[in-house]
Amino acid sequence: MDRIGIVGAGFIGRAWAIVFARAGFPVAIWDKDPAATAAARGYIAERLPELRDAGLLADAPEAVLARITPVDTLAQALEGAAHVQENGPERLDAKTALFAEMDEIAPKSAVLASSTSGIPASAFTEPLRGRARCLVAHPVNPPYLVPVVELCPASWTSAETVARTRALMQRAGQVPATVKREVAGFVLNRLQVALVSEAFRLVADGVITVEDVDATVKHGLGLRWSFMGPFETIDLNAPGGLSDYCDRYGGLYAEVQREMTPCDLTPELVDDVDRARRDILPMEDHAARLEWRDRRLMALLAHKATQPD
Repeated sequence: MDRIGIVGAGFIGRAWAIVFARAGFPVAIWDKDPAATAAARGYIAERLPELRDAGLLADAPEAVLARITPVDTLAQALEGAAHVQENGPERLDAKTALFAEMDEIAPKSAVLASSTSGIPASAFTEPLRGRARCLVAHPVNPPYLVPVVELCPASWTSAETVARTRALMQRAGQVPATVKREVAGFVLNRLQVALVSEAFRLVADGVITVEDVDATVKHGLGLRWSFMGPFETIDLNAPGGLSDYCDRYGGLYAEVQREMTPCDLTPELVDDVDRARRDILPMEDHAARLEWRDRRLMALLAHKATQPD
């Protein structure tokens, strides 16, 4: 199996290590903070038995953990790697410096991918000699439970790099989605921004409460969206398919969109929504709720794995 280099051992880096090791790949993981590198393996060791219990780990946790090797230097993480997944700070200066260093050290055949949530590959790879092998591979948090990964090349990223990364992600059990050109926020974030912005607007306008917005999504839209995308959803919501749906509801869409002016996240609005969330979930219970989220995702992913596509 191809060797994977994980650069950055924070939450996303650890999660990527699980993704690749679970699929059988040997993984080297490194962080500039030695404490983070050391802690990563312990964190992963705690997660693997839970994945096994949920039916999401084919091999014994000990076997998967043995494929992950914490290393002391960036050079060791990149040595012999076919794919490098960078998970450094979400700052342009940091990524520019790190990719310049990786481009010099990594095998010339290795793909260099960033987990950045919003910085386009063109912003930090343009001057590199190996820029054709660089792209963004944006995961969803946490990637070992939410499998979609956006492949976002720069204009100079080679088609071979995109194809290789897509094939690798499929081998790793992920669901790659290729973004054909760079756009701010990629695709998943743009879809999320559209929904979350409208949620803020509806609360700001006194239309609905914070709690009831969440209920509408998780007990309404979210149920369908857990196994269908938006286009398939509307295609199945009219007897004549998507064009029939647009004929029926196109006027409503136009009316609603005219009302959807940009919603500024003012300090006052953020404070109002935050107070509502803290009434529902005090901060002392926040960490426990994160663990609840991951267990629910495990259960959902395990259920989906038993169902026909």
